[in-house]
Amino acid sequence: MATPASADTASASATVGGAEVFCTSKRPGLASELSRDITSALGGREGTSSLALYDRITGTTCELKADTHFDSASVVKVSVLGSLLRQAEEAHRKLTPREVELTTAMITKSDNDSTSALWHQIGAAGFRRFLALAQMRHTVPGSGKSWGLTQITAGDQLRLMQLLTTENAVLGPASRGYALDLMNHVTPGQKWGVPAGSPATATVHIKNGWLPRTAGGWRVHSVGAFTGGGHDYGMAVLSTGSRTMDYGIGTIEGAARVIHHDLSGAGSAASR
Repeated sequence: MATPASADTASASATVGGAEVFCTSKRPGLASELSRDITSALGGREGTSSLALYDRITGTTCELKADTHFDSASVVKVSVLGSLLRQAEEAHRKLTPREVELTTAMITKSDNDSTSALWHQIGAAGFRRFLALAQMRHTVPGSGKSWGLTQITAGDQLRLMQLLTTENAVLGPASRGYALDLMNHVTPGQKWGVPAGSPATATVHIKNGWLPRTAGGWRVHSVGAFTGGGHDYGMAVLSTGSRTMDYGIGTIEGAARVIHHDLSGAGSAASR
């Protein structure tokens, strides 16, 4: 997935667990700093981690195993929301009161029953259509009712964060604003993950996922976008193979903290 840097963009890479952390940036020294610090944060952590990052302000990207598939757990709920919003736009209608109730519970509380109802309503064809329009080419929908076993990649999740934070032909301003507002109002107990260490001046939009399985331990994921206050970036950090949920959260937050620190200019802004 990595692409060569342009003439005015520097690139750098480092290796963690035999995999390459590849970064590019228009800010001098930032690509090297990020690749080194992400490698340091993830070095020695058990399980498998994947990461993707963009920052529009500094023209920065990073990726680690960005095309590797993971069981989605509840992270897929943002894609379910996007699919519903796209269907509503195509039908030239607003969400119904019940759809507002279901989507609010699905994103802010990570309610599974609401997600199952919307998954059924949207249908497999509707979900696949949204993935195609969003160019989330590596995402494979879960079969039947198993939305939580949708196969996702950090690269596709980052593409979704980019879609929600810029003008595009897939989702209009009202739909994007609605999704971001829900992601900004996640219940306090679910605000862990990629917001760790984020600048106090940034507006945080997140969705997390967690799923224990007999084989491969815990799947723990966190995706988010950070806007306002001079910030315009997003990241997706996915993990599998953690012995506990808290261990997976620690892996994600370790990477997130160094990313926020480096993008802010070595801590030039107050951090959470």
